[in-house]
Amino acid sequence: MASKIRIKDIAKRAGVSVGTVDRVLHKRPNVSKSALEKVNKALEEMNYQPNMYASALAYNKSYTFYILIPKHESEAYWEEIEEGAHKAEETRRDFHINVQIVYYQRFDQESFEKQSQFILESNPNGVVIVPSKLDATKLFTDELHARNIPFVMLDSYMPDLKPLSFYGQDSFSSGYFAAKMLMLIANQETEIMLMKQTKDGVVVSKQQDNREVGFRHYMHDHFPHIKIINLELPTEGTKKEYSQILEDFFTRYPHLHHCITLGSKAHLVGEFLLRTNRRDVQIMGYDMVGKNAQCLREGSISFLIAQHAYMQGYDCIDVLFKAIVLKKKITPVNYMPIELLSKENVDFYRRTQL
Repeated sequence: MASKIRIKDIAKRAGVSVGTVDRVLHKRPNVSKSALEKVNKALEEMNYQPNMYASALAYNKSYTFYILIPKHESEAYWEEIEEGAHKAEETRRDFHINVQIVYYQRFDQESFEKQSQFILESNPNGVVIVPSKLDATKLFTDELHARNIPFVMLDSYMPDLKPLSFYGQDSFSSGYFAAKMLMLIANQETEIMLMKQTKDGVVVSKQQDNREVGFRHYMHDHFPHIKIINLELPTEGTKKEYSQILEDFFTRYPHLHHCITLGSKAHLVGEFLLRTNRRDVQIMGYDMVGKNAQCLREGSISFLIAQHAYMQGYDCIDVLFKAIVLKKKITPVNYMPIELLSKENVDFYRRTQL
């Protein structure tokens, strides 16, 4: 088998010394063009496949990967990403992989820039980035490129920044799918609510913006007569503030029965519906996080779209490991599956197959 081919076997076939073969395999200098051609020909004829795992272990080098992620509350989508990343760290512990998580304030560009600079000063081997605004993110990624530090983008894809790889959902397709599923149960309605969390009237997440494009595209093509009513909840609002906003909204629209949010906070509406005993209203949202799952079980959330946050965290670290440590070729775009959860199947959902 190829894995049992020894260096002296290659040297004998190529007609060169063992030292020459060793220099070729490890890409060291001082190999003549003629010897290089002989060794490469022998490697091809023998179908030689290097054991990158053994080489990496023998090298005994340590690697530090940083994750730049928004500061978040417990049980959020981001927490599962962290858990997945640390699982990848644990799985690769024999290779001395170290994962460091750095937080920035989600809507604060100065915070993103400050934490980006901290990471650069730490001289990482690789970085996972949940992007902020394009200009701030580009300043960071341009410097990573200049220093030859590979980076992976998570959650939102910015192809012009040329990441090593991307993990997340196809946002447009996800929003289109969400609209299609919602209208299976809301097709007789005349109006639906689209809840957004905003800061100064703006949805900061590029991913949610793209989902909304897909959502509205489907609605325009298939249900143009249904009115989409926007409701904005401030990102840093209190439970009391949310309750008042929602109470005013449903008082104004008493005949509205279906709502959707394209982010992970469907429970903000779901919990309000349970507290006020509005059993004729349901919301649809994203992400299998604890509060959402509980509302799903109790009936105030009709559907959740899961996007495997745990696996995203795991895969981002694993792809850096494969590219940097094992020198493997990497798939540049990795879209996560779009899965629909309901009350009937939520308890069978598995966030990971590891």
